Amino acid sequence: MTKLELRDLGTTGLKLSCVGFGASPLGNVFGLVSEDDAIASVREAFRLGINFFDTSPYYGGTLSEKVLGKCLKAVGMPRNEFIVSTKCGRYAEGFDFSAERVTKSIDESLARLQLDYVDILQCHDIEFGSLDQVVNETIPALQKLKEAGKIRFIGITGLPLEIFTYVLDRVPPGSVDVILSYCHYSINDTTLEDLLPYLKSKGVGVISASPLAMGLLTERGPPEWHPASPELKSACQAAAAHCKEKGKNISKLAMQFSLSNKAISSVLVGMNSIKQVEENVAAATELAIFGKDEETLSEVEALLNPVKNQTWPSGIQQS
Repeated sequence: MTKLELRDLGTTGLKLSCVGFGASPLGNVFGLVSEDDAIASVREAFRLGINFFDTSPYYGGTLSEKVLGKCLKAVGMPRNEFIVSTKCGRYAEGFDFSAERVTKSIDESLARLQLDYVDILQCHDIEFGSLDQVVNETIPALQKLKEAGKIRFIGITGLPLEIFTYVLDRVPPGSVDVILSYCHYSINDTTLEDLLPYLKSKGVGVISASPLAMGLLTERGPPEWHPASPELKSACQAAAAHCKEKGKNISKLAMQFSLSNKAISSVLVGMNSIKQVEENVAAATELAIFGKDEETLSEVEALLNPVKNQTWPSGIQQS
C-alpha cells in the first residue's frame, strides 16, 4: 500500500496525515459506538498512517474527548508519533470564550484525553462569540497556555469564511497558527480556495473538515436537520444517483476532490469504525496512484453547477 501522504501544517513544523480522524462520532454524536469499536478504529487509523486526531469538549458533551483518550492509551503509540487537536469556547452548556473559561477548559480536556499537552487548541465556532473578545482576550489567554507547555499551537474554527480574515487581520502576526474550515472545500462549494493565498501569506495552516458536506455528498443523503436549500439537496441527490448508475461512489469522489488540493494540510472526516477508516484511507491511496476520476467528476460538477457555492446559515452543526 502507498504510504498515506503527510503534509506541512503552515509554519508549525507539524506534518499531518492528509486524512484526519474526526473523533466527534466517538462521542455518540451519530449513534452509539462501543468502546471496542472506537479502540479498533483508532488502532486501524494508526496502522494505515493516520497521525492526526481532532476532538472537542462539545462533542457528545465531553464523551468524544474521554473515549479518544482511552483509545490513544489502549493503542499505546509513542506521544511524538501522533497529533491531537481539541477545542475550547463551545460546550454542551453553551459558548464561553472568556480567558478564565478557556484556561480552565484545557486542564479539563487534558485530563479527559489523558495527555500532558495537546498539539493544537482551537477556539470552537467563533462566529457565535464576540470576534473582538476572541482577538483581545481568548487568543492572548491561549498564548499563555502555549508558554506553559499545555498546548503547542493555536487555531480558530467556524463556518463563515470572513471570521478568519477578521481575526487574522487583528492579532499579532504568528499568534494564530491554524484555521479549521468546514463545508467550504467540497465538490459543491469551493469558496475556501479564494482564501488559501491569504492564509499562506499569514503562515497559517489549513484544515478542511466535512468533505461530504455534512452528508449531502453521500448515497444515503443528508440528515433531516441539514440546513441546505431544497435545490442544493436535490442537485446532490441527482449527483449521487448519477455516480451510482456508473458504478461509482459519490463519497469517494468527494473525498478525493478535497484531498487533491495540496494547500490543505488535512481533510478531516468523522470516523467510528474500521470500515470507515479503511474507506477514507483507500480513497487517498487510490488518488495518489491513479489521480482523480476526471470524467465522473466533471459530470457531477455539471449537475451541481447551478447550486455551486450556495451556503447556509451557521449554527446547525459543529465543526
